[in-house]
Amino acid sequence: MANGFAEGYEFFQKNAGALLAAFQGSDVGTARAVYVSTVEDEISALEKSINAFFGDHTPAKQLKGDIAEFWHAGTFNVNAAVNESTHKAFVDRSTEFGSVDVSSNFGEDFGLKYYATGKDSAKQQAISVFQRFMVYQRKGGKDGLEKFLADRHYTSEDVLNDPIYSGQIRVIPKDQMEAATIWLKRMIATEGARRPEQVKRYQDTLNLLRDRLADNEGNESIPLSKEDAEKLAVLAKEGKFKAEDFDISAPELLNLEMVVKASLKAGLSAAIISLVLKVGPEIFKSIDYLIKNGEIDGEHFRRVGFAAVSGSSEGFIRGSVAAGITACCKAGVLGEVMKEVSPGVIGTIVAITMNTMKNAYQVAIGKKSRTELANDLVRDMFISSSALVLGCVGQVVLHQLPVVGYMIGSFVGSVVGSFIYNTGYKAAISFCTETGITLFGLVDQDYKLPEDIIEEMGLGTFDFDSFSAETFEPESFSFDTFEAESIQPDTLGITMLKRGVIGVSRIGYVV
Repeated sequence: MANGFAEGYEFFQKNAGALLAAFQGSDVGTARAVYVSTVEDEISALEKSINAFFGDHTPAKQLKGDIAEFWHAGTFNVNAAVNESTHKAFVDRSTEFGSVDVSSNFGEDFGLKYYATGKDSAKQQAISVFQRFMVYQRKGGKDGLEKFLADRHYTSEDVLNDPIYSGQIRVIPKDQMEAATIWLKRMIATEGARRPEQVKRYQDTLNLLRDRLADNEGNESIPLSKEDAEKLAVLAKEGKFKAEDFDISAPELLNLEMVVKASLKAGLSAAIISLVLKVGPEIFKSIDYLIKNGEIDGEHFRRVGFAAVSGSSEGFIRGSVAAGITACCKAGVLGEVMKEVSPGVIGTIVAITMNTMKNAYQVAIGKKSRTELANDLVRDMFISSSALVLGCVGQVVLHQLPVVGYMIGSFVGSVVGSFIYNTGYKAAISFCTETGITLFGLVDQDYKLPEDIIEEMGLGTFDFDSFSAETFEPESFSFDTFEAESIQPDTLGITMLKRGVIGVSRIGYVV
């Protein structure tokens, strides 16, 4: 009975860290699932905004500017969601004089120009108030300059040479940046010598020229070329834009840094639990020895130190793996079906897998037989099943303390499962002893005769491939002695052999 409790406790001690870490990983996975959902929502919003142009009759070369606005705002929001930032960009769709194309909640405004060449895009970004007034008149505008300025909230004619997009970040196609920069620098040099009052609008444009939306926290949109903007416009008119075709999808964007950090943290918790459970019994033995003998046994301290090192390191590995797998499952990284898997099941599977790997290594180096490996696997599966069932019961009974309830139930299940397994194992061994059955290879039936019986039968044995060097013995002399002859009547000796346990899951002949 004590043996069953000890085995159950040992099983729980090895697996408690993995179970606790799995529950911690579940919390991380749930939080990550929300995180993934947020990113996916932003990707969906990007697709919806661009495909909203389905059926638009505007030529793609003209529509590309509108599409670029939604592309930059949408991809910025996706990137911000990936980085867990609260920054957002918004397409205003305003046609007011000098209005921004994309606004934000972090204090930056953006104006986009997607024209045929870099020079054209830069020229439109640097257009002055007076130039826009001239465009207004060419299109049939009737107001004079004073009213034109007043209607646009200008109070003085001193602003005539100012850029109408003053203060805005000027975004143009990524493939036009070089040409636009060269043209702006040339205009600054030319106007500096000819019309110095015009330099301000070119310099302002050059200083704020970008090929993407960006904030000061590392969030940014994906740069877009003029050609790609036109392709997007064609897809938008057909309603066929898919973000994943442009490598924008949750699996492509999400990294596992969050899971790794959480797994390592859960691994540390598991290491502490394993350390306490493994060192506790050794400390108790040391105290018991001190009470009984009045002194400390150095061997006990050696075992305590070894238990601390092996218990914590193994617990850390089990816990980290269990937490990482659970977090990935809950986050949907391993598929929708795995989202609902119980942390207790994952912890149990990790524990069995780790135990089997450890035992398999011992088989490989010759410290265990295959039969022992199979027996350990069956024992672990039986005890872990019992621990899993009673763990769920404990969680239901102590629903106010879900993790604690599961751990208590798991401990009871480990002990109960060990008792039941040992009882069933003894019955199975007795059955195999009587019948010779091997239980699908779990029991090794050995039919070799014991060596002492072979010697008693007078049969000679020899070892293969053995060499014994000849030795020299000097001649010796001894006196003759007289020995009285004795008569020994012939007798018949009978030795009864029976089948019995001669090793772990090994049955053979015993006297």
